[in-house]
Amino acid sequence: MGILQGNCALGNWRSQSSILPVSHGNTSSIVKPVPPAFIGAPMENSKAFIIKDLALFGVLKTALAPFERVKLLMQNQNHLIKSSQLPKPYNGILDCFARTIRNEGVLSLWRGYTAMTLADVSLKVMRFAIFRYALSREDFQWTYPRLLVLDSVVIVTNQLLFYPFLYAGARMANDVKAIGSTGNWQFNGIVDVFRKTLKSDGIAGLYRGFNIRLAEFGMMGAVSAGLKPWKQHYSSLLQNNVFWRHMVEFGFGICANMAIYPLDTVNKRMMMTSGAVKYKSTRQAIAQIMKTEGLKSFYSGAGAEILSCAVYKGTVLLIIYVADVIRAAKEKNDYCSRSTMEGSLRQMTRH
Repeated sequence: MGILQGNCALGNWRSQSSILPVSHGNTSSIVKPVPPAFIGAPMENSKAFIIKDLALFGVLKTALAPFERVKLLMQNQNHLIKSSQLPKPYNGILDCFARTIRNEGVLSLWRGYTAMTLADVSLKVMRFAIFRYALSREDFQWTYPRLLVLDSVVIVTNQLLFYPFLYAGARMANDVKAIGSTGNWQFNGIVDVFRKTLKSDGIAGLYRGFNIRLAEFGMMGAVSAGLKPWKQHYSSLLQNNVFWRHMVEFGFGICANMAIYPLDTVNKRMMMTSGAVKYKSTRQAIAQIMKTEGLKSFYSGAGAEILSCAVYKGTVLLIIYVADVIRAAKEKNDYCSRSTMEGSLRQMTRH
């Protein structure tokens, strides 16, 4: 459930594990953390556990892909209008959904989904593999700063390897077919995105917005660390009420997402400039967007982001509820079976 609730059980172990300080003379270290993925399960079962978790994560990403595409379309609509790809701005989330389905078909809501999901899943898999290896090192003491550095290195390495897929997914999601069935897509798949970008901009074109993407991770970590004590306080007060505890977590999650949302907007805008570069740097991109479109444009599509998070959290609550019902039913059946067996044994003993 760590992945589903947004606190990745693969890489965010430091926020969910019991990391206890231990004194050794003048030095301080920590007890080796046990990730939630391994609590109550033997190490040899961890691979099966993570495969199930990733499969469930993939299903959720598939269900939420339409909201992600609508968010990207609304986030970049000013750029699409300037480049004559979009005839007029969207009048909200429902209008974006309706126009996209009418002009491109229902399946177009999943356009770019494969590439973006591959980038997201790869980070979780890489974090899991690296941290699993780190835990196997009995000769090394993992302090909190060392875990933080390791996680940062994993994130940077992953982005270097898989950022082009995130870029390809964003370009395909923002590829608008505004004139109905007679129109043509600008890109015909991930390979076509790579081919055209490499032809126009070279390797650098696949990494537009890379710096601001890393800044997103850094800012998200700082904001999450700042909100964590408050979230833990209110979650502990509501620990007996599952629904409201998840609502508190949802509220804090939205606050964190909205804090870094302007950086995400700049990142996606810079992705869109490959082939016709308009921004020389991140600083120029921020200044130009602010000057020509205003502060409000940095939060274009934020409503779709909030709706996506709400659907995500609602799905998680539903899964938890169904799992609880199944577990309760199983326990009831086990209890009935034990009672029947005990009754039979008593009768046999009596005879």
